[in-house]
Amino acid sequence: MSLKSFSRHEIINLLSSKGGEVLNLMKDANSKREHPHITFSKNVFLPLTELCRNDCGYCTFKKTPDTVSKDILMYPTKVLLSLKKAEKYGCKEALFTFGERPEEINPLKEVLNKLGFANMVEYLYHICQETLNKTSLLPHSNPGTISYADLKMLKEVNASMGLMLESSSQRLMSTIAHEKSPGKNPWLRLQTIENAGKLKIPFTTGIIVGIGETLQERAESLLELRRIQDKYGHIQEIIIQNFHSKPGIAMEKHKEPSILEMIKTVCVARLIFPDISIQLPPNLNPETAQIFLMCGLDDWGGVSPLTPDFVNPEAPWPEIEELKKLTTEAGYLLKERLAVYPRYMHPEYLSEQILEKIADLKFYNLK
Repeated sequence: MSLKSFSRHEIINLLSSKGGEVLNLMKDANSKREHPHITFSKNVFLPLTELCRNDCGYCTFKKTPDTVSKDILMYPTKVLLSLKKAEKYGCKEALFTFGERPEEINPLKEVLNKLGFANMVEYLYHICQETLNKTSLLPHSNPGTISYADLKMLKEVNASMGLMLESSSQRLMSTIAHEKSPGKNPWLRLQTIENAGKLKIPFTTGIIVGIGETLQERAESLLELRRIQDKYGHIQEIIIQNFHSKPGIAMEKHKEPSILEMIKTVCVARLIFPDISIQLPPNLNPETAQIFLMCGLDDWGGVSPLTPDFVNPEAPWPEIEELKKLTTEAGYLLKERLAVYPRYMHPEYLSEQILEKIADLKFYNLK
């Protein structure tokens, strides 16, 4: 596919579109979609721990040892029970996530050590291997900013991995959004995404719209991801996520991005990335999700029939039938996919045991 290169100036102009320009932008973006299908992955969302060293201004996921409601770690027995239940619901993806470097918080470190693990990455590796050994699900992990060596190890037991860039703006590190979050340093996040590229790990990333970034910074974030994709080609989908105000967060009174802002950002993402999927969380846009299908959106992301979105617990997932209805009503077909896209289903990107698991699933994905 021949890709058009966009300058920062061009992207800012597109993000600043008004009136009829927006309609033309939508038409142009929607013309770039490669097929009439809108995909989703049926998953089970398992937060192995909600402890985190970061304290983002928009987060309700993070817990402290004093506020965690149950165990500070999801133990293997509970994980396996959840995975077995997910199999009965037809889930094929096991989404594992946890806070940034939670082992830096002493109570969790003690628990991990008692179980024989030095850190959460070692524990995650064990859980992913157990998932492959004892269930039919494919692991997809979001472990935060981790080292090249850790990524290399986790590649062996994951069908794909992910890390939101959120923003490439260093300025946001001194704002309410990220001032208490060392792990949101864009250099660290870009380094992790690039290292995943060097290791050829199928990867999900994206940006958050409306956390205080300027249009220029939003454009630069998208361009950084385009630069990495041009170099490594491992990014399989870009998420465009809108900031969602919630009671009790530091940014509770911060204005959410308008529907028009989101429309323009999704359109621009499709134009910049015609070669990969553009995703938007349907549970964060329950009343407006359909409009993004007219902007070139072609993936709803992971949707669970079993577990909530622990990052946005106030926003329930749509039922699969509801998702199908709003998709077909807009003139598109809803198709289930795996956690890894077909073009990455070969030994260059996946370990032998992941490829064997995919073969066992006998799952016919989109070509």
